[in-house]
Amino acid sequence: MNGFWFSDEQEAIRQGVLRLCARFDAAYWRRTDETGEFPEAFVAAMAGAGWLGAAMPTDLGGSGLGVTEAAIAMQAVAESGAGFSGASALHLNIFGPMPLVKFGTDDQKRKLIPRLISGEDRMCFGVTEPDAGLDTTSLTTRAVRTPDGYVISGRKMWTTMAQRATKMLIVARTTPKDQAKKPTDGISLFYVDFDRARIQATPIPKMGRKAIESNSVFIDDLHVPADALVGEEGRGFRYLLEGLNLERILIAAEAVGLGRAALARAATYAKERIVFGRPIGQNQGVAHPLAKAWAELEAANLMVFKAAALFDAGRECGAEANAAKYLGGEAGFNACEAAVMTHGGMGYAKEFDVERYFRESMIARIAPVSREMILNYIAERVLGLPKSY
Repeated sequence: MNGFWFSDEQEAIRQGVLRLCARFDAAYWRRTDETGEFPEAFVAAMAGAGWLGAAMPTDLGGSGLGVTEAAIAMQAVAESGAGFSGASALHLNIFGPMPLVKFGTDDQKRKLIPRLISGEDRMCFGVTEPDAGLDTTSLTTRAVRTPDGYVISGRKMWTTMAQRATKMLIVARTTPKDQAKKPTDGISLFYVDFDRARIQATPIPKMGRKAIESNSVFIDDLHVPADALVGEEGRGFRYLLEGLNLERILIAAEAVGLGRAALARAATYAKERIVFGRPIGQNQGVAHPLAKAWAELEAANLMVFKAAALFDAGRECGAEANAAKYLGGEAGFNACEAAVMTHGGMGYAKEFDVERYFRESMIARIAPVSREMILNYIAERVLGLPKSY
């Protein structure tokens, strides 16, 4: 990205993804939302075009693109009208394997990453727990050493894609918190087979994005080999931190894309809907909220790609990535709300799609970290204010 606009190559990525996504119309995404059917055809098309490995190294079968290009691609998916139903079907493939790439052994990377890129394996990520949401250091899932590996037991919540996963990246305590030198010590990262004889995944009925299920997961004496450990034992929390900024950047880009999809629908409707002999978009009460939404989305987008550029340059980007996630989530939500209100009563009808966008827009405000924790981070790390929790 050259300052404030995409390079020719980056614009080609955006247009290529939009062209592919155009094969999957609003009716397709409406159907997945209503039935809960996973968008297999869409994922297969994206995998065939190489997008599942967009940010993975070329020597492992990936495209070797930067986070900037991955964000461009994921934003285009959401903006196409696929929203988070489409973006979330791919999202984990973009950032999820990064701990393996960064901290796995050469043997692990050669064996495991190409299978994820091809779609032969599908992974889920087990982090959040019922009694340890944002407080990751308080997780209670245990990995106990055995002569030939570990036995993992515990519970996870909001584990996306567990119904169709063949692999799981999971964090577990190898040292109890009260025996560790620091709360962040004693947490380890494992990449394991999703053994359904030992792992029970139950979908959580939820507000939106029905096609991409989230699960409560119960792990009962899952025996894993020693080579399931990623990196060093006890350093899993640090490995998690390495991927947080990347995930925040991607979900912020997707939230902006979703807001743009909603705004495009609303602007079209406002030009076509005639009330009292004039298009409703001629009324400032309708036009101004849409104009404000555009400004908010574009401002958030600048922060998204500033954070992505810093990440790709290997520079510190924690504040920017968190701010991008906050601003993108809020701007996306505001645009979706304005789109529903522009449609009036029809905004509540499924046939116009903006009600789906509105429901999905809540995702980026809640996950993967709350707005309040982002503001805490900025207050402490940027402004130097005392820690409040």
